[in-house]
Amino acid sequence: MVQQHRIYVVQFDKGEPDHEELSCKASPPKGGGRRIMYYYHDYGTGGAAGKNGKPAKGRALSLSGFFGLLLICLFGLATLLAAPGAFFSFARTGGAAAATQQQQSERCSGIGNDTLCCDRSSRRADMCFARGDLRMHSASASFQLVSSAGRPAVEEEERIRPYTRKWEAHVMKTIDEVRFHRVSAGDAARCDVRHDMPAVLLSTGGFTGNVYHEFNDGLLPMFVTAGHLQRRVVFVIVEYHDWWMTKYGDVVSRLSAFPPIDFTADRRVHCFPEVIAGLRIHGELTVDPAKTPEGRSIRDFRRLLDDAYRPRINYLERMERKAARKQRRASGAAATKLALPNKHLAAPAERPKLVIVSRTGSRVIENEEELKALAADVGFDVRVVRPERSTEMCKIYRDLNASDAMVGVHGAAMTHFLFMRPGKVFIQVVPLGTDWAANEYYGEPAARLGLRYVGYKILPEESSLAREYPAGHPVLTDPAGVAQRGWDVTKKVYLDRQNVRLDLARFREELVAAHRYLVAGKRKGRPKSRALAM
Repeated sequence: MVQQHRIYVVQFDKGEPDHEELSCKASPPKGGGRRIMYYYHDYGTGGAAGKNGKPAKGRALSLSGFFGLLLICLFGLATLLAAPGAFFSFARTGGAAAATQQQQSERCSGIGNDTLCCDRSSRRADMCFARGDLRMHSASASFQLVSSAGRPAVEEEERIRPYTRKWEAHVMKTIDEVRFHRVSAGDAARCDVRHDMPAVLLSTGGFTGNVYHEFNDGLLPMFVTAGHLQRRVVFVIVEYHDWWMTKYGDVVSRLSAFPPIDFTADRRVHCFPEVIAGLRIHGELTVDPAKTPEGRSIRDFRRLLDDAYRPRINYLERMERKAARKQRRASGAAATKLALPNKHLAAPAERPKLVIVSRTGSRVIENEEELKALAADVGFDVRVVRPERSTEMCKIYRDLNASDAMVGVHGAAMTHFLFMRPGKVFIQVVPLGTDWAANEYYGEPAARLGLRYVGYKILPEESSLAREYPAGHPVLTDPAGVAQRGWDVTKKVYLDRQNVRLDLARFREELVAAHRYLVAGKRKGRPKSRALAM
């Protein structure tokens, strides 16, 4: 049974009183501050369960169980007498610390209690690991590690900007820096809220606002870093945005069972047994099973998306069915009778569903209506999707999860291939000058997800640039050479000023091949997917 819980988080602006507590009630909290509604879904049975979801019955302790329990107690007593510090350190951090250790690099592997370590060896992101008595002190943009041995002999401090684009200095300068430093118990801030699970510190600044970066730099690294903690983790977010949580709260709630903390606005002192600062990233829109504690892959992330969006999709579909029934009743019995199909006629074969992801601004398919008619003529049931900033993500997910094929021009919206089921077809239209990026950012990741990827590279005459530059111009014939003049030139010419007019006869070949593949898969079982490039 799916239970939906509504949590209201009261977040206070700077200077407001901080004595209000987090409200986990079904009614809105009292007091000032801005209120954020945060939903999460609990897919458990609510307790121990036996077969068929029934409560498990208690069982008397057997003789062998008694001696086993006695042996464990004797072992624990011996450990306590031999090394009491290590014993209490283990008891304090629990299984979460052991699981987190798998996420730590060789540089910081095996850190003990009362320890701070940073790994700055990766080109993509820095990470810091702290274990012990950690206290979030947002007023000084820091976490305090309370020393267990009185006043620290030497000052220990680390600073980090918890964002996953370390190599882009101009972006990293915009990310707030957080300080970790050791303090004595007498100098430590008093705890207002205590947590018995680790925190993960991250930023939703930088390129957030672009759907590619929201997944590549944020959600996927969050999955890689915290997915193994089984939702017993608290996300502490620097550059927190209400709209980001509104957009991705369903996904975040599948990674954490607790509301995230706005690092800047929440001035209460939150205390944790462990903090992971920064996120681990494996590559472009990917999860490397060899680098995750449980061997998880990009398909596991996609299953998480399905868990996140399924309850909302089910609700929308119930509302749609209810509206349809109401409309049928309003139309009258006579109209309904006329609409009934002839039961003696065979039902038409289901046509593969194709979604065209439409763009506005630049890299527009100028003959999109003709493309839509062509795809229908080939045998597809065609739907055009135009993602907007305000479009609810679960609605886009529903369209693409139900589709058999997706067609779109290279750009951030191609990130939505993550919403497709393995074995389906993804055709990316590759404008001039975008070959490398189209394959690196979307083509190869799509193939790793198990999609049949087709990169349709347009010819110069299919580009709107052919109307601006004479035949033989390097912009048309040598995009790689033009790209050597720098990213600014590439962006201005090939990304911001280029549209596409498809050669429909040429593109028809790709649609026919995709249709045959999909139909054959339904008849004989899905053939092994593979990536193609034209």
